[in-house]
Amino acid sequence: MMELTKEEIQKVAENARLHLTDEEVEKYTKTTNEMINHVQKLLELNTDDVEPTTHGNTVKDVLRNDIPKRWEDRDQIFKNAPDHEDNQFKVPALID
Repeated sequence: MMELTKEEIQKVAENARLHLTDEEVEKYTKTTNEMINHVQKLLELNTDDVEPTTHGNTVKDVLRNDIPKRWEDRDQIFKNAPDHEDNQFKVPALID
């Protein structure tokens, strides 16, 4: 199995302009090699009888249709708004 050395991790960090301590190099070497080993195990799986899929989730849209309706009770509309003016929500200016 392929494993990265501390020197290779340090070289990648230098190329990315990262300054790692010796402890960080040790930690990232261990973590990276664990990930590589995990992927290697996945690559060894026999998937010959597994049907290819693009989406494992077959749940359909369960939301109701969005049907516009007229709402006349303006007091209820603005009840939870921090501020409103002339039947519109008043929000802080985004641009000076």
